[in-house]
Amino acid sequence: MAALDFTTAFDLRDRVVVITGAAGGIGQSLASAFAERGARLALLDREPSVQAVAERHGGSARGFVLDLAAEREVADTVDAVVASFGRIDVLVNNAGIGHVGPAEAIPTADWNEVVSINLSAQYLVTRTVAPHMLARGYGRVVFMASQAAVVGLDQHAAYCAAKTGLLGMARCMAIEWGPRGVTVNCVSPTVVNSPMALVGWAGEKGERAKAEIPVRRFAEPEEVALAVLFLASGAAAMINGANLPVDGGYTIR
Repeated sequence: MAALDFTTAFDLRDRVVVITGAAGGIGQSLASAFAERGARLALLDREPSVQAVAERHGGSARGFVLDLAAEREVADTVDAVVASFGRIDVLVNNAGIGHVGPAEAIPTADWNEVVSINLSAQYLVTRTVAPHMLARGYGRVVFMASQAAVVGLDQHAAYCAAKTGLLGMARCMAIEWGPRGVTVNCVSPTVVNSPMALVGWAGEKGERAKAEIPVRRFAEPEEVALAVLFLASGAAAMINGANLPVDGGYTIR
């Protein structure tokens, strides 16, 4: 392995990075962070606005609109990404949704949707991308988990179940694929100052939540994006099967 210094470790020029959920707050920060390091971006989302996000990053980025839970659409999109960019170096599974409510009263439809998008779709996308990485003997997969994968949260039974499942799935993939050049890791943020998160954590509830975080604030999207970029970089080549909390110390209690 070639010696690394700071510049080469974080040089992502010409790396092809696939980001799911790229139209959201964290997704847009991820796109900006990777673009700043020279990466070529394939941005995936069910929202058509992902096209505008891609346009902001010029010719090195393309937006793809799809349902991540639809197997045929995922397969077609991954084929289109490979046809357009030639390969896939990094996959960031960032897409997610959250329905909250008492554990005894979660509607079945809400449970199924949370598990489908936050867990099953992540597996589907990764399973589809992995053969391209494994064939080349190189790849970086990063899952966006959550503090909810590590501790219980009030009225988050479906969300906690799905995010905890991501950690177990990532560990299995890391064991199987690490010997073949593909590392798999997770990032687990606390509440992030993004539109999706703040819907459920605004006002007095949000202030109480901040008071329970040792650093007394929520995470910024850019902080989460840079943690993901680290795990996708050459600096993290020896990190495999890990979960990196970006939670201000919330889960150490």
